[in-house]
Amino acid sequence: MSDQYTELVLEELGLLPLWLPPERMPTPASRPRTAPPAAAAQEASPAIDKPSDTASPPQALRSRPPLPAMQPAAPTPAPPAAASPAGSVNRDERALRIATLDWEGLQAEAQACTACGLCKTRNKVVFGVGQPSTDWLVVGEAPGAEEDRQGEPFVGQAGKLLDNMLATVGRSRQENVYILNTLKCRPPQNRNPQPDEMALCAPFLQRQVALIQPKVIFAVGRFAVQALLGRDASIASLRGQLHEYQGIPVVVSYHPAYLLRNLPDKIKAWQDLLLARKTLAEHKAPGTQP
Repeated sequence: MSDQYTELVLEELGLLPLWLPPERMPTPASRPRTAPPAAAAQEASPAIDKPSDTASPPQALRSRPPLPAMQPAAPTPAPPAAASPAGSVNRDERALRIATLDWEGLQAEAQACTACGLCKTRNKVVFGVGQPSTDWLVVGEAPGAEEDRQGEPFVGQAGKLLDNMLATVGRSRQENVYILNTLKCRPPQNRNPQPDEMALCAPFLQRQVALIQPKVIFAVGRFAVQALLGRDASIASLRGQLHEYQGIPVVVSYHPAYLLRNLPDKIKAWQDLLLARKTLAEHKAPGTQP
């Protein structure tokens, strides 16, 4: 709004002069008579509180073009909220659902699983073998070619060696041990399991352990140790001592396939079996803590 236009409006409203030098101030005789401040306020208040619908704007305002309307500032858009990836939500829901399944439902879920790309190359899902009510659980890594064909863990030469090892401590898959793998499907060309594949298969392993409730876990191979203990240390540095998974003692040892290529380490695997048997015996002994 220009200064000239402002003066015209103020003059029409009787609000001028705002300020004049002393030599230009009007004399008392020439100063217009005005109501006392209090009276002026009383007269102005109704007009402010209750504006008249019929009041006409001053002549100066009527002769001037309307003032441009003030455009409201455009609201600043709020930054979008960070959204959780849909995949992570689906994984959580899947894991929670698997954690509620019984043994038959869990097996059916594993057989129909398509969570990762291994479902496209597998022949059979390798769920496990043995007695689910046992107190001794063997956890391996991933199925090999023969396991993939038969749908059973630890068959072939490595499986025969494991059976012989378990027999030395009075265990067999037909009677009093359960054997399973960390992964239920074979990685192509027997490559190492990928972290995402292990993560997607972990709910099956966790639920199997929860349903079996073993008193001791015999973990063979690096990837079995990673799945149970969350550690990437070498087998040599972890064996010979007790570890724990959800309150269950874990004995770490070499995978039978490794022992077939490294015969001198068989004696160490034998020592690990004895440690597992001792741990189980102490658990069953009267007066001992689980």
